[in-house]
Amino acid sequence: MSRVNLAKAKAHLSELVTRAEAGETVQISRRGKPVVQLSSLTQHRKPIRLAELRAVTDTMPESIKDNVVRAMRDEARY
Repeated sequence: MSRVNLAKAKAHLSELVTRAEAGETVQISRRGKPVVQLSSLTQHRKPIRLAELRAVTDTMPESIKDNVVRAMRDEARY
């Protein structure tokens, strides 16, 4: 997390927004006290670990396995 004062935030707002979109949290302070926190609204997705997915799906019946994989694929696509 980084901290910037209000004057710097005004001068570099688009840069701070880009950093927040990339996942960094930015605190903006006024007179040395934090008053605002910028962070991304979208949650960054964790990559799927193939070994863990196989460990889970290997224990499932085929009919359920097809639905789980299809739902994951469609969710990532749309």
